[in-house]
Amino acid sequence: MWIATGIISFAVVLLLLFKTIFSVLLLVLAGALIAIFFRSLAGLIEKKTGWPSTACLLISTLGTLLFVGGICWLVGAKVQAQIAQLTDTLPATIDKTKAQLQSTPLGQKIVERLSSPGSAAKTKGIISRFFSTSFGVLGDLYVVIFLGLFFTVSPKLYVDGIVTLIPDAGKPKTKKVLATIGDMLKKWLKGKLFAMLVVLVLTAIGLVILGMPMWLTLAIIAGLLNFIPNFGPLIAMIPAVLIAFLQGPNQALLVAGLYIFIQVLESNVITPSVQKKLIKIPPALIIIAQLVMGVLTGGWGLLLATPLIAILMAVVQEVYLKEQSSENS
Repeated sequence: MWIATGIISFAVVLLLLFKTIFSVLLLVLAGALIAIFFRSLAGLIEKKTGWPSTACLLISTLGTLLFVGGICWLVGAKVQAQIAQLTDTLPATIDKTKAQLQSTPLGQKIVERLSSPGSAAKTKGIISRFFSTSFGVLGDLYVVIFLGLFFTVSPKLYVDGIVTLIPDAGKPKTKKVLATIGDMLKKWLKGKLFAMLVVLVLTAIGLVILGMPMWLTLAIIAGLLNFIPNFGPLIAMIPAVLIAFLQGPNQALLVAGLYIFIQVLESNVITPSVQKKLIKIPPALIIIAQLVMGVLTGGWGLLLATPLIAILMAVVQEVYLKEQSSENS
């Protein structure tokens, strides 16, 4: 009995340790994506100008930080006012939506179901799980940003460190696998940033045409959340539809239709066109990975499920499929 208890306890400790280590590895992956962005932009600047790589890297890093800071400074006051208005509006919108739902028998059942203690507890648990972090939100952001800067300055140092841990016979294959992973992540990030920008612009134009208040905040939310495939656009649609309810049910339907149209356009036209030239990941595989990673690690897992799948595909392709193909030939 003592031996069995010891084995079970040891297994539980290993699982908890693996979960903690995996959460930290997700932060490392996020930092690596930031470094890939900085170095890709530096490579583009060097290609267009012919300037030294160090100068291009400095321009890429500082230029991006200054650009983001400038955008925040220019639109920060307006966005902050719109966010404050959104915070004040949402409670009244929710109450009005409840009142409209309770006017019908089906709506009453929906409100009762959503207002039940069990549903509230489940919703609270899902939200707290989604926003769970390793070191707190600010701590995670601090770690990710500085890891990204360190990886940007000297990526070869860390790549060589990983290769050093591999036996001599496997070092060439490891270098090739790491290079394939880096190339695949670069292509995925390029396509994702393009899709986010398109969604932000289309959402802003559509909301302005519909005469929606807080259109800038809602468009920024839609663009940022589009980083999360499948689930991000649905999350972004919720505050927009709730605000539209203040102008009437017809406005809410129009806003919901706008978000659905943009999502269908992005999922079936924009992203496939980009992936055809850059990278192809099966949609069902992305959903499965998001569900598993979301349950295991919360928000970071949901955010980084797609690049993790890209890494696994690169590893399987280089280590197994190409090896099997060479053996068969």
